[in-house]
Amino acid sequence: MRIFRISFHSNGKVYQMHAQQVVQAELYGFIEVRDLLFDEHTSLVIDPAEERLKAEFAGVQRLVLPMHAVMRIEEVEKRGQNKILEVNGTLSNVTPFPPPSDGRGR
Repeated sequence: MRIFRISFHSNGKVYQMHAQQVVQAELYGFIEVRDLLFDEHTSLVIDPAEERLKAEFAGVQRLVLPMHAVMRIEEVEKRGQNKILEVNGTLSNVTPFPPPSDGRGR
C-alpha cells in the first residue's frame, strides 16, 4: 500500500494529512486526495487532534484541493500523525502563498 503525506493550507492553518491516493483532479489546477488514513485506536490513549480531524473529514470520500494551497506531497513508508498547525507568521517556518487576486489588482 502506498501512503502519501499531504501538507496544505486552509483558513490560516496548515493541515498535514495522510492518504492512499493523490492524483491530478479532472478540474484544471486542482489535486484530488482519496482514501484518507486515520489512526485506528488500539490503545486507551486517544489523540484529540486526530479525533478533531477525523470528525472534520467524516464522510469525505475525496478532497479536491487547489494547487496553490498544496505545499508538499510526500510518499512515506508508514502513516504518521495527522495534524493541524497554526500559522502565526512570526515563529512559523511555513509561509502560505498569497491568495489569488480578484483580477482588479487587489
